[in-house]
Amino acid sequence: MRLVRTAGELRAALALSRAEEIGLVPTMGAYHAGHLALLRAARDENDLLVVSLFVNPAQFDSGDDLTAYPRDEERDARIAAEAGADILFAPSVEELYPPGYQTWIDVEELSRGLEGAARPGHFRGVATVCCKLFNLVRPTRAYFGQKDAQQVAVVRRMARDLHLDVELRVVPTVRDEDGLALSSRNVRLSPEERTRALALHRALATRDPNRARELLDGVAVDYVEVADFEPRVLAGAIRVGDTRLIDNVVLEGDPE
Repeated sequence: MRLVRTAGELRAALALSRAEEIGLVPTMGAYHAGHLALLRAARDENDLLVVSLFVNPAQFDSGDDLTAYPRDEERDARIAAEAGADILFAPSVEELYPPGYQTWIDVEELSRGLEGAARPGHFRGVATVCCKLFNLVRPTRAYFGQKDAQQVAVVRRMARDLHLDVELRVVPTVRDEDGLALSSRNVRLSPEERTRALALHRALATRDPNRARELLDGVAVDYVEVADFEPRVLAGAIRVGDTRLIDNVVLEGDPE
């Protein structure tokens, strides 16, 4: 695996590969089994696998949350290499947002509500960095997890609206044995908080928003709503201690 840190190095590595089909897995690191599912899918379906590792400050609405986000580049690089990544793109903030940077992408309607209401500006950061990565890598396919259903909807609309030639592949949510959706934020949960966090998946599994809200009585709920994405989902977000968790279940077709 080749580690590159600049756009110039990335383009040079891609030119040398001469791959016909390129898979891109955009990540912020802190890899777990959910990331491995993305990496495996991308490895199986493409000639070349590019993984980006960038904690995007534009996606955070709190400096404290950004600072607290787990980082271990050496570990993540080892995991990416073992999963078969060919190129790991790990740029600095200054590489993607140089001094004087002022161009942003705002997917207006899909960025409202749910996570958009709770985290103003979050999806502007997501859409902008994904567009940058798509332009730099020119992937055939890009891989995202179903757990972040609104993010998938935003990126899909951005790619369509800007005529970007990339196929979005969505991998089912990976869960621990107790049902909790895997997230880099789960490490912040104490044992008691983790037990309380399990209420979210149990509630959403009813696929009934009214019943789900009843089951979450006593939990700090940000929202439980049906979202008309592709596919439709019942989405929810709760706060357990200092940790905010999101999850969703698909309401049509494959249950996960």
